[in-house]
Amino acid sequence: MGNRTSRHRRAAADQPATAPPPAAQPKPQPPPKPQTAPAPAPTPEAGQVAMGRVLGRPMEDVRATYTFGRELGRGQFGVTYLVTHKATGQRFACKSIATRKLVHRDDIEDVQREVQIMHHLTGHRNIVELRGAYEDRHSVNLIMELCEGGELFDRIIARGHYSERAAALLCREMVSVVHSCHSMGVFHRDLKPENFLFLNNKEDSPLKATDFGLSVFFKHGEQFKDLVGSAYYVAPEVLKRHYGAEADIWSAGIILYILLSGVPPFWADNEDGIFEAVLLGHIDFSSDPWPSISNGAKDLVKKMLRQDPKERLTAAEILSNYS
Repeated sequence: MGNRTSRHRRAAADQPATAPPPAAQPKPQPPPKPQTAPAPAPTPEAGQVAMGRVLGRPMEDVRATYTFGRELGRGQFGVTYLVTHKATGQRFACKSIATRKLVHRDDIEDVQREVQIMHHLTGHRNIVELRGAYEDRHSVNLIMELCEGGELFDRIIARGHYSERAAALLCREMVSVVHSCHSMGVFHRDLKPENFLFLNNKEDSPLKATDFGLSVFFKHGEQFKDLVGSAYYVAPEVLKRHYGAEADIWSAGIILYILLSGVPPFWADNEDGIFEAVLLGHIDFSSDPWPSISNGAKDLVKKMLRQDPKERLTAAEILSNYS
């Protein structure tokens, strides 16, 4: 779990295959185990359309519709490019995921779920819109709304920290995303400044959530056990492997703390140290600039970072009681 993004796979998926027995073994051998990932799509006969093994729809060449430009970003499974629609000249971002890297069935299901969730959330002003999904023999390509203002992470680095009023406006947009996601049965699971993008370079640019690669659909009260997320923003109950959607509120509270102070509340030289600090739960409100920050702002941070997830404010409560 890095302080950018990581996902922890089920141990069984990562175990090396057992070596085959010697040919001279006298006892009959059991049939071989099925492959972890589906076999590549067969070559179509003349006149047939090849079906993609990830999206399960006819393959399409995204480059027939879009011209690819410079690289915008790079992640564990894919690269995001600036692309231009050939017919209209409109610009988008294209997240290109190499299918050869989707080794395990879990990897394929993650991509399928990411596409489903982004379609499900289409229309919210603070969520990056998915405009289309294509699959060819080499990659899955997700065409998304282009956010030219860059990451919230980079603006925090450039500014040091935000004024209380500016931080409150950004916090409201982030919590609005969490509220909409949770209302529609989506648990993001990896909220952090790198996953919020500004639509443009203006100071009042809308803020948009992106990267739903770790997100899942959930039902009220459902609990999860897999360890996912990013070190500085992970909730204590996630580290205990028994958590629900309240972990998104914790992550948003960590971002608010950073917006106001310029530093994370829990930090150390390595991940284990960060996790230990998160579980200990001591939050510094005495160092600068906290003495000059209002009690109302500190109260909101404290209530978003309750160790007990049941005691945390919900997104709806934050939007109703804090402005």
